[in-house]
Amino acid sequence: MARDLDRTALLVIDVQKGLDDPRLGPRNNPDCEANVAALIAAWRAAGRAVVFVRHDSARPDSPLRPGQPGNDFKPVVSGTPDLLVTKHTNSAFLGTPDLHGWLAQRGITGVAIAGIQTNYCCEATARMAGDLGYDTLFVLDATHTFDLPAHGGGTIAADELARVTASNLQDESADVVTTADLLRLATSARRPG
Repeated sequence: MARDLDRTALLVIDVQKGLDDPRLGPRNNPDCEANVAALIAAWRAAGRAVVFVRHDSARPDSPLRPGQPGNDFKPVVSGTPDLLVTKHTNSAFLGTPDLHGWLAQRGITGVAIAGIQTNYCCEATARMAGDLGYDTLFVLDATHTFDLPAHGGGTIAADELARVTASNLQDESADVVTTADLLRLATSARRPG
């Protein structure tokens, strides 16, 4: 996993209070938020770009609707990001302001993706990042998702959805990594200072 992390932005996707809504059902990975916080701290300590992405739902019943408490970031997403992107769709690259343009303007060639939900907004952003030519790291244990009603009946467990997302992305759109591996790499790649 040799990377130029100094040209890699951390994208923190939809880590919002509304995604604690019990109507969403059982989730996986209780360590997600702690891993996100560790990544934010490491990126900031190294002076690397941190981007927060917020989903502003247009649906009137959504806890992520602007003006609702659920639209706010969870406490682990604190401080001022280098860029705040708001979106109404799954991919952060379709939000406002233009993420791709902002990254390109700064010479950023890679992204590390963390946040919620593994198989929706995180996966969609990773796929689009890969399509746009970014060196994409998908930090699987810094994401989480929820059990999903299966087409035709039954339920697909959140852990299984995460495993399928990792399989979909690996060697195609992104390299799937752990928080520990990325933190080790981030520490060893720190700019001299």
